Formats: sequence, C-alpha cells, structure tokens
Amino acid sequence: MVVLYSSLSALTYGAADFLGGISSRKNSSIPVVAWSQLMGLLLVLAAAPLLGATAVPRSDLLWGMAGGICGAIGVVILYKGLAVGFASIVSPLAALTGAVLPVLFGVLSGEKPPLLSWIGVAMALPAIYLLSLEKEEHRDHVFRSIKLGFLSGLGFSAFFILISRTTDASGMWPLAAARATTVPLFFLITILSGQAVRLAPGSRGQALFSGILDMGANIFFLLAVRTGMIITAAVLTALYPGPTVILQKIFLGEKLGPARVAGLILAVTGAALIGVGG
Repeated sequence: MVVLYSSLSALTYGAADFLGGISSRKNSSIPVVAWSQLMGLLLVLAAAPLLGATAVPRSDLLWGMAGGICGAIGVVILYKGLAVGFASIVSPLAALTGAVLPVLFGVLSGEKPPLLSWIGVAMALPAIYLLSLEKEEHRDHVFRSIKLGFLSGLGFSAFFILISRTTDASGMWPLAAARATTVPLFFLITILSGQAVRLAPGSRGQALFSGILDMGANIFFLLAVRTGMIITAAVLTALYPGPTVILQKIFLGEKLGPARVAGLILAVTGAALIGVGG
C-alpha cells in the first residue's frame, strides 16, 4: 500500500503545485498559500472524523503543528520559484532535497534500504547539475531557481520527517493541527506585510483547488508513511515534479532543453530506484 499511497501523493502534489504556481503569477505567494491552506483545513476537518482516531496524543498534534509550519514555508518558496524561475529546475531540486534528507533520517532511525536505493541516490545527484545547465545570459535566473528549489526542499523534508513521527492512533488530526496553525499565520503575515488578502480575479479558483489537492496529497503521504518506510514514502512522493513540469509544458509552453530533459529523467529514475529499493 505504501507504493500506491505515495504515487497518489506525488500526482496530487504535482497538480497542486502547478495550480499554485499559476495563481502566484498574479498574486504574492503568501496570500495564495493562505487561501489554499484554508481550503485544505476545511477538507481535513471533514475527512478526519470519517477516517477515525482512537486517541490523539498531544505530542502528535505538536509534531503536526511543527511539520505544518515547515511544509507551508516550503510551499511558499516553491510557488515563488515556479512563478519567477524555471519549473524544470525548481520542482525537481525541491523534490530531490525533500527526498534525500528523509532517506538519511530513515537510515539513522534504523531503516536499512538495499543497495538499489543507494544507486538511486547516486543517480539523483548528477541530475542537479544537469538541471542547472543554462545559457550564459540566464545564469542569474538559474541560480535563483536553484536557491529557491533547495530552500523549498528543506521545508518539505522537515514536513516529511516531522509528520512521520505521529502515531496511527491520531488519524488525520495531526494534519488538521498543521493547517490550524498555518492558516491564521499566513493570513496574519499577509495583512501585516500590507499585501492584498483578496486574490486577483481569474486566479482564485486555481488557488483554492490547489489547496484541496495539496491536502489530499498530505493525507496520501501520511497513509503511506504509516504503511511502510519513510525512505520509500518520501522518495516516491518526490516524483511530483513529473506532473508539474508536464503541465507547465502543456499549458504554458515552457521549453525543456536536452540537458534538462536528461536531468529530469535521471532525477525521476533515481527517485524511483530509491522507492523500489526501499
């Protein structure tokens, strides 16, 4: 089940990031995240009672709150990167960073992935270089994309690790705690920074639907990490750049050079090997 849940998480994360990136082209990424996470909160509040929870330890709620803050920061940076950078660099790099650190955490926690998983890690590293290749006149743009992708991945890896510490007995309530923490936080940041709370016309539906998909992906990931190793769950979930980049190319016409195509294939292949091996 871990493979199924992780694959569904990757698909929904990819679609959510595409829509969030589109909405961030007309708005600041912070109010986009605020509204999208509000929709996610409503979804998980509706789903949590149906999915059951025998008990909700306070520690699980605290893990959820901490993970929610880290994940929300990662999403803000990712949406910013998709809006101003190259999606073919930002998304895969965020995914690789978000996958490698949970792999290390899993190993330190006692998980023992086979050799195939380590081959996957070795394949993923050169993918970062290939994804970074660009013409001379675009080097600043590429560097900004690399920085945003890496920082976003740090936020995601922290979310994956923290949410994996919750227990089965708490059901989906840690995710509700995560959103209950970040929704008021991001609306407050939006107001204090003087940004418009209302989203620009033509971008509201995209932001709201991205929040529904994002919470769906979180639910799938939590189910995955509770049915298998975090190494498998985190890295298979990290395949989400595939749907994002494909949607960018189909609907926005973003061009992918040979080096980036090779880097994306290498990154996806490496992540898949880690997941299969784990």
